[in-house]
Amino acid sequence: MSFSRITINPDQMGGVSCIRGLRIPVSTVIGMVADGMTNDEILLAYPDLELADIREALEYSARKVNSGS
Repeated sequence: MSFSRITINPDQMGGVSCIRGLRIPVSTVIGMVADGMTNDEILLAYPDLELADIREALEYSARKVNSGS
């Protein structure tokens, strides 16, 4: 599966996985989910995000864990 909403740019945020080139790391979104925040709360905290971004961040993280990367 390719991830159209996840970008990795060595010149941005130290090359960590971010959402759509924004300076919002995937790990930030995953951490918010892990802390029990709802999708609506996350979207309120980060108005540039879309629901599809949260979903893809979760899928991306799950695949990274399963691949051992």
